[in-house]
Amino acid sequence: MKVKKYIADTMPEAMNQVRKELGPDAVILNSKEIQQRGMFGFFKKKQIEVVAALDPSPITPKKNPEQVAEQPRMNKTNKPKLENEHVLLEIKNLKKMIEVQSRQGGLSFSPSYQVAYEHLIDQEVHPKLAKEIVELVLEKQGDTEIDVIMNNIGLIIEERLSNVLAPIPLNKKIIQFVGPTGVGKTTTIAKVAAKMMLESDKKVAFVTADTYRIAAVEQLKTYARILNVPLEVAYSIDDYHQAITKFSSYDAIFVDTAGRNFRDPKYINELKKTIDMSMMETYLVLSLTTKPKDIVEIYEQFEHLSIAGVIFTKLDETRQYGSLLNIALEKQVGIAYLTNGQDVPDDLLEADKRVIRNLLVGDYDEA
Repeated sequence: MKVKKYIADTMPEAMNQVRKELGPDAVILNSKEIQQRGMFGFFKKKQIEVVAALDPSPITPKKNPEQVAEQPRMNKTNKPKLENEHVLLEIKNLKKMIEVQSRQGGLSFSPSYQVAYEHLIDQEVHPKLAKEIVELVLEKQGDTEIDVIMNNIGLIIEERLSNVLAPIPLNKKIIQFVGPTGVGKTTTIAKVAAKMMLESDKKVAFVTADTYRIAAVEQLKTYARILNVPLEVAYSIDDYHQAITKFSSYDAIFVDTAGRNFRDPKYINELKKTIDMSMMETYLVLSLTTKPKDIVEIYEQFEHLSIAGVIFTKLDETRQYGSLLNIALEKQVGIAYLTNGQDVPDDLLEADKRVIRNLLVGDYDEA
């Protein structure tokens, strides 16, 4: 990893130095205000010191040609015998059967209900919730066909979601997006802003506080140019306040943030002193490719911000959608949007109970 210190008169000048030397993939490790001594120690001048780093891509070692040539002979020599493969297959099947029984907590469903339960588990619905849903259908329908079971599971999913998926209006002045790095916050902001501009003819502006990653700032600048939207970069709480004040005449101000800020109680307290929180709506952006358990943990890290709703990204990169149901029901939080690609503004779906039902049981629902 290459780490270097930069000193400049202003933060933007320091960031330009980082960008020119380390490129857009650089990460800001630390920044602070310093005072440079003048001649004989007098006339101290305030400047900005930034420590940045760049982790170059690892070089894949080349294989020795002799090793490559030797490998096929080793594979042929060490190939397992047919009977050993058969034994390994039996062990694998036995292990799978034990895992299924363990997930069911000792339950013994009839074949059709077992298929339904396994489908929900494969969709990464929480085992306790999957068990509860299947038992409700069993109690209501008794032994029946798989299509009837799946249709009833779909109806239960819609009923449960109808209590938490009330429409989420983006009607506050400041619309803030938070979430971990890499989930697609910046692209999502551009999509939602473009939708608001096209469908509601709203006047919008961008503010980015994600100054730890050079690439994030550059990406939002690109979207701002494409959409012809003004953008301010906030390097501090004071910058943030000035940007909000500057755009006070706009219908909506979309704010891109660095997730690490919101784990710092001091930052939150300063933000609350600076911004009228009643004007702000906060959305948590999560990726559907994240493990279900991690999604819950991430939500709990940001829960103190009074999350107005969740936006799930990367719908097109997975075939497991259980986290949509898990987080909505466990945390009683609405899901505002789903994104399924990189195109702005097209790859943005409003999440409603029918959409989520079809994602989870659409392959079986023939009703």
